[in-house]
Amino acid sequence: MKLDENMTFEAAIARLEEIVHLLESGNAPLDVSLSLYEEGVALVRLCNTRLDNAQQRVKILTVGEDGAMQEENMPPMQEGN
Repeated sequence: MKLDENMTFEAAIARLEEIVHLLESGNAPLDVSLSLYEEGVALVRLCNTRLDNAQQRVKILTVGEDGAMQEENMPPMQEGN
């Protein structure tokens, strides 16, 4: 199955959950399981890319010393967070 690069994050997560369920059931033949696994890996990459892009767009509103609101970029997440 070719991955749809325009798939929404939510749709990708839903499909990934389906794949996990199918693989956990243990009922799929080996070749189908391998295809599902490969699709799952591609979906994880897609989701990570979408999350990275969203994080780059997030701004933090803070109150400065003068009481005015100011916008700052969100600091990058550490590995494992």
